[in-house]
Amino acid sequence: MHEPILSPRLAAAAGMVRKGGEICDVGTDHALLPCRLYLDGERKLTAADINEGPLLSAKQTVMHYIGKEDAVRLVLSDGLEKIDYADDVIIAGMGGELIARIVLGCRFLSRDTHFILQPMTKAEILRKELYKNGFYIEKELTARENGRNYVIMSVYYDGESREITDAFAYSGKVTDKEYLSLVCRKLRHTGECCSSSDTEKSEKLCNTAQEIENIITTL
Repeated sequence: MHEPILSPRLAAAAGMVRKGGEICDVGTDHALLPCRLYLDGERKLTAADINEGPLLSAKQTVMHYIGKEDAVRLVLSDGLEKIDYADDVIIAGMGGELIARIVLGCRFLSRDTHFILQPMTKAEILRKELYKNGFYIEKELTARENGRNYVIMSVYYDGESREITDAFAYSGKVTDKEYLSLVCRKLRHTGECCSSSDTEKSEKLCNTAQEIENIITTL
């Protein structure tokens, strides 16, 4: 029987999962990640999606790779709405704003709840929302896939609201110089493209880029 091969993004997320706990993959799509985790020894797996179509695909994936329909619990849920508990929550492949909404809607938060987050866009907004609402990033990894660079965040909750700088919002705890250099180039490009009447925004973006460039020199 063939085994599921994860994309670089999902492989990085899988590598952050703690062993032996209850794991929930939100927005599971084809359930490749839960199947991979099952074959790696995990047994308390839930795959959730807001639409029935992806869950039907997930069911087929589970049967194809594992051959046991109940190996992964499939739940029709808007984010974590129908999920009562999980030790590790994986939310990958969505925009940063949507991920923030799902995380903030979690009903079973504790200091031990572990979120593994992989935003496709707006990582800076996600970081700001997390810190403002009592979460913190333990570490971040990067993955390159189809010519694009992505971040994968390991996040916990401690209830302490924090305000972060724009530089941290864009760079987080990433130590990948290539990724950070790309962030700087995008910030400078956006700043330079600002209209002449919006010099304040332009200067702010360029100053943020300079702060991140200073961070790069220390890595």
